[in-house]
Amino acid sequence: MTGVRVLGGDVERGAEVLTPEALAFVADLHRAFAATRDDLLARRAERRPPGFLPETRAVREGDWRVAEAPEPLRDRRVEITGPTERKMTVNALNSGAKVWLADLEDANTPHWRNVVAGQVNLRDAARGVVEYRSPEGRHYALTDGERPTIVVRPRGWHLPERHVEIDGRPAVGALVDFGLHFFHNGALGRPYYYLPKLESHLEARLWNDVFTHAQERLGVPHGTIRATVLIETIPAAFEMEEILYELRDHASGLNAGRWDYLFSIVKHFRDRGPEHVLPDRDSVTMTAPFMRAYTDLLVHTCHKRGAFAMGGMAAFIPNRRNPEVTRRALAKVRDDKRREAGDGFDGSWVAHPDLVPVCREVFDERLGAEPNQLGVTRADVRVTAEQLLDFGSAGGRVTRAGLVSAVDVGVRYLLSWLGGNGAAAIHDLMEDAATAEISRSQVWQWVRNGVVLEDGTPVTADLVRSVLRDTRAALSGEHLDLACELFEQVALADEFVDFLTLPAYERID
Repeated sequence: MTGVRVLGGDVERGAEVLTPEALAFVADLHRAFAATRDDLLARRAERRPPGFLPETRAVREGDWRVAEAPEPLRDRRVEITGPTERKMTVNALNSGAKVWLADLEDANTPHWRNVVAGQVNLRDAARGVVEYRSPEGRHYALTDGERPTIVVRPRGWHLPERHVEIDGRPAVGALVDFGLHFFHNGALGRPYYYLPKLESHLEARLWNDVFTHAQERLGVPHGTIRATVLIETIPAAFEMEEILYELRDHASGLNAGRWDYLFSIVKHFRDRGPEHVLPDRDSVTMTAPFMRAYTDLLVHTCHKRGAFAMGGMAAFIPNRRNPEVTRRALAKVRDDKRREAGDGFDGSWVAHPDLVPVCREVFDERLGAEPNQLGVTRADVRVTAEQLLDFGSAGGRVTRAGLVSAVDVGVRYLLSWLGGNGAAAIHDLMEDAATAEISRSQVWQWVRNGVVLEDGTPVTADLVRSVLRDTRAALSGEHLDLACELFEQVALADEFVDFLTLPAYERID
């Protein structure tokens, strides 16, 4: 095929999705939009102070709404997230959730086998023919009954796909993920997506242009595609209305991506002084005033514009062998979901099938016979820029235990990621790339700002390396040396690395 080279190796059933026609469609998207994507990524480096944009005030004050949601997206009270690995695909579709967030991004890894097999699994899932037999002989098949609506999360704009080369350069990962999925499944209906890592309404405009172009090329009616945007960066928190406006023919909602949001805060304010330093990750709760401002603004913005407000992740993992761990996990999830339901969210995320009943029960109690809370406009919400930026309201301290935990979790996650597993069970929590990002970025910020631990010890590069040595001694695994090397690189480098997955991607097949 002219201008397109597939550099990755053979993957079982890969020929079913990497057809000449599908690759030509991806190449068309790349040629039409890669240059704009490159320009928008370059603009991110400008790092202007976050704030509400004066030039888009008319959008915020205008009278407009997003397109009415299609029937499969009107009730989203419980969404289960997970990678598109075969067994997890079956389990997600059998979970009883209303939506499955089929994750090609942070809960996945860009190993070529995952990229291609994920598309095969999504193709089978859309046709209701997915099943799996484990090496031990256990059979996983779809059960009877209602299945979740599938909503696919492609990679963010920043990631390349180096296993597909178009006109001599790596393809844009987001366009590979979206293009292959939409080409094979768009005409079946329900081409729904979650859009991650956006930092401006211009990046949302680019996605809208991609959707319009793709629908025209394949003869799919305009507006068939629907997208929910994760508000998981601090710049995007100031452009919620503008993002919905740009996507208004294709928008279905916004999501509160809490861990990536904290990572973005650390990233954008990493060298702006001690007043912008966040304490231990575990001490920054969703009830902190600056986090409440963020979620209140999201619910108010969505419902004002007829879009759905989706709550954050419940990452706790029930332990069927330890009833006490399960009891604590269920109690924490129930409290978290009650807060979200009471705030007006239309639904929320869980990471494990055993948590679906808890989330559903909470939202059933709140919603009654209604499918959502679009009528809860939260007219009481008046959020200022100062409230969104009041990071000192988090309280808490930087402790030795917090530093040890950041290094430990970061290395453990990278160990899993390098092995091809992007959804890692760590200390009774289901973690994805956001966990490692906030862990290493906090360490970078603490070192650079001369933070002193609660016990009086300064956080220095030497201290971090000492903790890293202790962490390494307590772990094992094929990729342990590389995981430790990468963590040290992204936590202590002179120049902050925007995303740890970029250098990590260069070290895998």
